[in-house]
Amino acid sequence: MTFDECIAGGGVAVFPADTVYGLACDPENHAAVRRLYELKGRPPDKPAAVMFFDVEQALLPELSPRTRGLMSRLLPGGVTLLVPSDRFPLAGGAGTLGVRVPDVPPLGSAPVLQSSANLAGGPDARRLEDVPEAVRRGADLVLDGGELPGTPSTVVDLRMYDRGGPLRIVRTGAVPAAVIEAAA
Repeated sequence: MTFDECIAGGGVAVFPADTVYGLACDPENHAAVRRLYELKGRPPDKPAAVMFFDVEQALLPELSPRTRGLMSRLLPGGVTLLVPSDRFPLAGGAGTLGVRVPDVPPLGSAPVLQSSANLAGGPDARRLEDVPEAVRRGADLVLDGGELPGTPSTVVDLRMYDRGGPLRIVRTGAVPAAVIEAAA
């Protein structure tokens, strides 16, 4: 089974990103999103990000030209960008969408709801064997990408930025704050 087949069929996949191992499913399939959250033990009211494998798909037309410009300078890469959007309501952001484009060869052709492949609050997985066995066993597809850097993405809030205000770094991670600020 390919990554695209797994996602299109309502499955949950464990996959290597450019930072840590992740879990992915169709962001518009209620049952798949529920399974992903159950595998992690993640509260259903906690938002997840949507990962695109193509930068152009991630440059959502509802965003300002300023925001799309910054996104095109930061993506692909180890950042999750919080933008004002209701495009994927199952991602749980209530008007905010986390957008991620990993710097890896595309695994699939459609966007996926994604979260790190760990138990909620647990350590991030650098290697496939670091992904909890119950998560691997419960997934429909498990892809091994070897050892990854192990630092999660930097989370950057662009909601105010989209309206002409400043950006805000929510979590420092794989991409240093200086790189984010220089791109802005």
